Amino acid sequence: MKPYEFSLTGGKLAGPSGILELMDDLGRAMTVDPSMRMLGGGNPAAVPGMQSLIRQRMNELMSDGDALERMLVNYDPPQGNPRFIRELAALLKREFGWDIGPQNIAITSGGQSAFFYLFNLLAGRFPGGRSKKILLPLAPEYIGYGDQGVDPDMFIACQPAIEWPNGPAGKVFKYVIDFAAVEKALAGGNIGAIAASRPTNPSGNVLTDAEVARLSDLAAAHHIPLILDNAYGTPFPGVMFVPAKPFWAPHAVVVLSLSKLGLPGTRTAIVIAPEQITKAISSLTAVVGLANGTIGQQIVLPWVESGKILELGPKIIRPFYEEKSRLATGWAREFFNAAGVDWALHANEGSFFHWLWLKNLRITTRELYERLKARKVLTVPGEYFFFGLNADWPHRHECLRINFSRDAETILEGYRIIAEEAAKAAA
Repeated sequence: MKPYEFSLTGGKLAGPSGILELMDDLGRAMTVDPSMRMLGGGNPAAVPGMQSLIRQRMNELMSDGDALERMLVNYDPPQGNPRFIRELAALLKREFGWDIGPQNIAITSGGQSAFFYLFNLLAGRFPGGRSKKILLPLAPEYIGYGDQGVDPDMFIACQPAIEWPNGPAGKVFKYVIDFAAVEKALAGGNIGAIAASRPTNPSGNVLTDAEVARLSDLAAAHHIPLILDNAYGTPFPGVMFVPAKPFWAPHAVVVLSLSKLGLPGTRTAIVIAPEQITKAISSLTAVVGLANGTIGQQIVLPWVESGKILELGPKIIRPFYEEKSRLATGWAREFFNAAGVDWALHANEGSFFHWLWLKNLRITTRELYERLKARKVLTVPGEYFFFGLNADWPHRHECLRINFSRDAETILEGYRIIAEEAAKAAA
């Protein structure tokens, strides 16, 4: 049968992409090939304390006929559940002094949908033949952004500076924003928004309060939004191991998610933004999907009303992942030092990823990824995270993202095999 012809937009969105490969590998590993050591993907762990709370809340909903009906039987408005939105706005205003109301919040079906809407609202083609781009102030950046633009070449990324907090011998490095490069990109006059994840996916880098404030000032000076992806960050779920304050400004767009609380299956994200943007998000939701799922909002509603949602990170979630990171770092040092490879880890300041830098390999980490997959270890090669750079950077071929949220045996065996394969591929 002759294949159908897709539109240019359809062909771009339906074509190969890093996020498609990532999620396909993740889905297969978790359903078809359970022997795969799952160190790829961004699926959160089953944190015992959170699992207990979620089960308790589900039992409450199941025993309350009215609540169950609200959750499953009726559509919410495209903006989201009015009670949930009202209570969340009140919580953020009460606890952090954010000058927002319900009009500043819109719900989407997960963060991926939120960023598709935001990027294509604020960048792409404009009347009069103009075009605008999204500026990523620090590469590498989240793989899921890379293919979201309906129009091609939507992103401009800035190569960071690299610092060694304890010297190269400490095997820990950190990316730092090159603000001269950011200001040069803004001077081009074609930037529609600045966007960054905090903590950064993939590296676990947490932009400092001073860096965020400076980005905010630059955005305000150029009359564009600053978009912060806080899927792992503040004010919840709080998977952050260094101090960082929640940030809001009148020109800010803050995106939160319930996924890393332990509810990825509910596909619930929260966009906090100027009213013009939240109204547009609501319109897009109506066109694309009528309304959003209600399950996630109903599960966490009492935690929002009581403020408990702000305690879950410090008391339950952060300690769990911090211990996972500590153990994984110890195994990385043990196996990579024993293998004699030239390695380093990005400072793990948040999220549940290690960002591994393997120098002096004869192969790219894309090739290493394939070798590891053949040995039942699934990671994510670094090449996918460096989109938007004007020139190739050899560093982009030397990195792997590793999810350390699995069980201890899986992480230990995964790191052992990665070190073995890296040693085989060493120059």
